[in-house]
Parts: sequence; C-alpha cells; structure tokens
Amino acid sequence: MKILVCGGAGYVGAHVARELHLRNHEVTVLDNLSTGHRQAVRWGRFVQADVMVPPSLDSVLRGGAFEAVVHLCALSIVSGSTADPYGYYLNNVQGTLNLLRSMRDHGVGKLVFSSTAAIYGQPLSDVISEDHPKNPLSPYGASKLMVERILADAATAYGLSSVSLRYFNAAGAAYLDGIGESHQPETHLIPNVLRSLLAGSPLQVFGNQYATPDGTCVRDYVHVRDLASAHALALDYLGNHTGAHAFNLGSGAGFSVMDVIRTAERVTGKRASVILREPRAGDPAQLVASSLLAQTELGWHAPLHDLDEIVLGAWRWHQDPAY
Repeated sequence: MKILVCGGAGYVGAHVARELHLRNHEVTVLDNLSTGHRQAVRWGRFVQADVMVPPSLDSVLRGGAFEAVVHLCALSIVSGSTADPYGYYLNNVQGTLNLLRSMRDHGVGKLVFSSTAAIYGQPLSDVISEDHPKNPLSPYGASKLMVERILADAATAYGLSSVSLRYFNAAGAAYLDGIGESHQPETHLIPNVLRSLLAGSPLQVFGNQYATPDGTCVRDYVHVRDLASAHALALDYLGNHTGAHAFNLGSGAGFSVMDVIRTAERVTGKRASVILREPRAGDPAQLVASSLLAQTELGWHAPLHDLDEIVLGAWRWHQDPAY
C-alpha cells in the first residue's frame, strides 16, 4: 500500500514508518519538523508540509495516490495544553479537520489516528478498557477525544474508515536502527531519568502523595516498536472493516515513577538524585490498559513488555543519540 505518515519524523512516527517499510508498504513521511527530526526519517520519502496549512496538504495528497493515511501530528504535552488550550485545540482539532478535508477531496478513505489514554481521565477501575467513561483532565486529552468524535461522524457522513489507537505510555527505542526518543522540552519519564543519569543532574519527581503503593504515579509502558506494529495491523484491519473503531494499546502492567527510577538505576549502574516537586495539573494517579480488544480484533500483542528491556534499549540510544 501507498501510505502517508503525517508526523513521521517524530518519536512514534519514525518507528511507524520503519515498521511499514519492513512490511513492504510504500511510505511517504509528511512533517513540519516543529518537533520532529529530519534525521529520523530513514524509511520512505520525506515531504516538509504542515497540517495547519491546507495548500501544503493538498499539494502532497493531490499527486500521491495514497491508499491510507497514518495521522500522528499533534501537540502532546499535558501541562502545555493547560497553559495554552486555544493552541492545542487549534493544532490538534483544526489540523486534523484540515487533513480529513484534504483526504476527502483527494479520495483517500482510510485513516489510522494516534489517540491517547488521556481521553479517559481519572480511572474508575484498576484496568481501563475501551468502554471506560471518557472524562479527560486536560485540553490535550479533550482535543484527542474531539477528534475521535469527528471520526465517528465522518464515518456516517462520508464513509471514512478509521482506527483510533489509544496509546498508554510509549517507551523504548529501535536503537540498532538509530531512532529513539528526543523531545525539546522532554516531559516523558524514562528519557528524563536517563538524561539525568547521563549528566549526573537531579531528577524532578512530580508528587508522591497519590493513591498508589509508593505515592507516585503509575503508568503502563508499552514499547514503541509494539506500538508501531499496531499501526500496520490497523491498516490491515481497515481492509476488511468500515466505520470508526478504537483500541487501547498498553502492556497491561503498571509501574510507578519510583519503579522506573529503580529500574534505570539497575540497568545503568548509576544512582539517581531525586527532587520532589508539586503534582502537575491533569495527571491521574494511575493509567493501566486492557488491550484485550486490540488482541482479539487486530491480532496485536506487546511482546517487548519487560520494563528492564524497555529501559535498556532507551539507555543504549541515549548514550549515543543520532539527533
């Protein structure tokens, strides 16, 4: 298939482009490079364009003869969304609408959308399934939920077929292929722990009074290569299923902030220096996925679920980052 990967120069996007290439799809990466890295585009053709600039989208889609789009473009920092909700709604919702309109104009009827566990808000159960109530705590989560609603409406009105993949916490790296996690600013725990250990600098931990075993937030870490495989499986799924669909992607295991720090210390042989800060707005105490639906419907599994292996791969990339 000819696939357009929007946001394919980013962390997850680069791994998705790699996975699709390995499965013999013809990949074109679209990215504005505002947060992505040109060096991460190693599989497929690169086009610099912006979902916020409709003419640039039209120029890419007009002659591409694409069969499907994978959409990963988004602002994604929870705290940033609470500080600038207008900016997040504009980029994440309006940007997606621009893409969907251009897809419709150019006859592309299949979409895989990068969604998030942040749509659920405060968990009402230990493990979250797709039918859990959706009450996002941040504009970021709300913007992703709005897009999912748009996709459901588009299925009815225009016949768009879509799969929304609700990521829990992406982690790890395809370090042998030179791609890993590099954000500025970096807000994700594992790279921040590893950066602090490399630099010998203090690590900030946000809150230790949550209703969890050790008081720090618990998250479900899923290897980015496993996430990438789900996008390929979702494209296969759209070959036989119409309408709008959504699936959780997680390992099903929860690890606290302190669990991750202790794992990083064990993997690296270095000792972390922790500074405790106030909790961040919009952070629920625990987010752990049930991915049973993805396993049943997509045939997806997360074999790279071991936290030590996830941290070790990330550590190897951070010791010699390509960008």
